[in-house]
Amino acid sequence: MVRSSLPAAIAAFCLLLPARGERVMEKLGRGLVAVRQADGGVFLSWRSLASDPRGLRFHVYRVTSGREQRITREPLDGATQYVDHESAEAESYLVRLVTREGGEGEPSRRAKVLAQPFVEIPIQAIPDYRPGDCSAADLDGDGEYEIVVHQVSRGRDNSFTGMTGTPVLDAYKLDGTHLWRIDLGINIREGEHYTQFMVYDLDGDGRAELACKTADGTKDGTGTTIGDATKDWRNKEERSQKFGRILSGPEYLTVFDGRTGAALKTAEFIPGRDPIDGWGGIGGNGGNDSYGNRCDRFLACVAYLDGVRPSLVMSRGVYGRTVLAAWDWRGGELKSRWVFDSGVAKPPFEKVSPYSGMGGHALSVADVDGDGKDEIVYQAMTVDDDGKGLYSTGRRHGDALHVGDFDPSREGLELYLVTENEERTVSLQTPGAGLHDARTGKPLWSHSPGMDISDGVVADIDPRHPGAEVWGGSGGLRTIKGIEIGPRPRHSDWVVWWDGDLLREIYGGFAVHKWNPVEGKEQKIFDASPGSGRGNRYMGMRPNLAADLLGDWREELLLPGPDGKSLRLHISTMPTKHRLVTLMQDPQYRLSIAWQNVSYNKPPHPSFFLGEGMTLRDTPHSLQRTRE
Repeated sequence: MVRSSLPAAIAAFCLLLPARGERVMEKLGRGLVAVRQADGGVFLSWRSLASDPRGLRFHVYRVTSGREQRITREPLDGATQYVDHESAEAESYLVRLVTREGGEGEPSRRAKVLAQPFVEIPIQAIPDYRPGDCSAADLDGDGEYEIVVHQVSRGRDNSFTGMTGTPVLDAYKLDGTHLWRIDLGINIREGEHYTQFMVYDLDGDGRAELACKTADGTKDGTGTTIGDATKDWRNKEERSQKFGRILSGPEYLTVFDGRTGAALKTAEFIPGRDPIDGWGGIGGNGGNDSYGNRCDRFLACVAYLDGVRPSLVMSRGVYGRTVLAAWDWRGGELKSRWVFDSGVAKPPFEKVSPYSGMGGHALSVADVDGDGKDEIVYQAMTVDDDGKGLYSTGRRHGDALHVGDFDPSREGLELYLVTENEERTVSLQTPGAGLHDARTGKPLWSHSPGMDISDGVVADIDPRHPGAEVWGGSGGLRTIKGIEIGPRPRHSDWVVWWDGDLLREIYGGFAVHKWNPVEGKEQKIFDASPGSGRGNRYMGMRPNLAADLLGDWREELLLPGPDGKSLRLHISTMPTKHRLVTLMQDPQYRLSIAWQNVSYNKPPHPSFFLGEGMTLRDTPHSLQRTRE
C-alpha cells in the first residue's frame, strides 16, 4: 500500500508546482461586482480566468434574506456579465462555473449590491497630504486585490530645491479596512522621481510584498524604525542649490510584509549616489550638475528574469550614467542577482557606453525576444534578462514610451518612443518620436528630428485602420505605420478599455472619452469629476491607478473621492459581447500594473494585440482557453 500510494502522492504534489517555464503568478477569485442601475436592475460582471476549462459556462445566483436563488435558466456562455431585472430585494449575488457534465463548481464570493458604479474606499487622510499614485496586489492571500496608496505632501521635482513632506504608504482593503502605514521619514525626499514602490508577490508564497528605497528613520507598519531615527541628513543651507536634498547618509532597500507592513529585510541600496556629479550625460539637454538633480532619478520594476519567478529591479540615473540592480527575494533572504552599469559619461561623449543617457522617466517590462524571460525596456535602451545590454536605439532620454503588440501585421512587439531635444542636444537631430522593433531596437519610422516632444500614446481608437493609432507631440493622428490620417485627440496621456468594444478609450480631465474618427473629435462617455476632487496631480491627466481589478476584462479607474477622505474605484457598467481572460493574467499587463506608479506614469499594455479585428491567435496560448 505504501509503495503504490507514493507515485500518486508525488503526482499530487507536482500538480501544486508550476510547470517548467510556467510563471508563478497570483491566484485570483472571480472578482464579482454588482451595481444597481437607474432602472432598478442590477448589473453583474466577473472574471474569466486562464485556469478555467474550455467552453466554460456560468450560473448566476441572487441572494435575498440569506437565501440563494439561481436566476439563470440556462448557463451563460457569452461575456462574463449579466443584468438582473427582477432584483428589488436582492442583497448580494454569486456565480458558479458549470462543468461540461452539467455540475457546478465552487461559488464565487458574494458581491453586495453597490448603489453607485464605484467602490468607495475610505482612507485615513493626513492633514496637508493627498492620495497620489497607487498600486494593487493581493496582500493577504485571499484572491482579491488590496490597494497601496502613496500619500503625498509638498512634493518637489529633482530640479527644484526646498524641503518636502515625508512619503507615506498606506494599505487598504477595498472595504476601507486599514492594514498598515509605512512612513518613509525625513531622509526620503518626496517627489515623482524619488519613491518608486513595488507591490508584488516576490517569493511566490501567495501574498505580495512591498519593496522600496528607505533610509534612517523609516518607520515600518508595526512602528519599528529602520536605521538611526536621530539622523537628519537633509541639507539646511537655504541659499544653496542643495537645500532640502539628501546627499549624505546611508541608503537602504527594504522588503516589507504585505499583510502587516513589517520590515522583513533591509540591504544597502545599489548603487550609491557618489560621485554626485557622475550622472550627467547626453540625455536631455546634455548637461550635468553637482547639487543632486541627476543623481537622484529613480525607477523600478518587477521582471521574471528566469522566466519562472519574479525579481525586483531598482535603478538610478537617466540622463547619463544608468545603473539597474536586480534582486531576488527567496526564503526570507534578499540577494543581488546582477548589476547593469553603463558607466560615467563625460563630454564630448564620443567614447562612452551606447547605453549612457538612454534612460527616461518611464520604463516597461516585456519579453521582447520571445525566450520566455523578461527584458527591461529602459526608455531608449533595453537590458536583457541576464543583466547585459540587449540593444540601444540611440534615441536618448525621453518622457514617454509604450511597448506592446501594436501592429498585428508584424511579428513580435513594437516600442514607441518620444525624445527630449533641448539646448545643446538639438543639434543632434534625434527624432522627436518614432516606432521601433522591440526585439532589436531597429527603427521602423520616426518624425520631428530635433524637436522636444514630451507626450505621446499608442492605442487602437480608429477601427478603419489596422492596428493601433499613435498621437502626441507634433502632427495629427497617425496609423501604426506612421501615416497621418487626420486630427488627433486633445488628451494624449492615458487610455483605458471602458465601453465594451475592443477599441480603447481616452482618459483625461477625470473623464473617459470616445474617439469619433468620422468627426475627428473626442466625445465624453463617462464623467467622474463631480466626485473626484481637484487636488489630484496634473488636474486629472492621469488616474491614481487604472487596471483590470474587478469584473470582466475592462479596466477600472481609481480616482480621489470628493473630499480627499476616500478613493473611488469606478466600474464600467456598459455592456460588452466579448469574453476575454482577465488582463491581470497576461504577464506583461500584470507587470505594467506593478510599475504604473513609477515616475511619469503610463498606461499598461498587454503582450498581445487587443483591438478591432483581433483573432484568437492574437492572444497568448495561456489566455486562449475560454475563447476556443
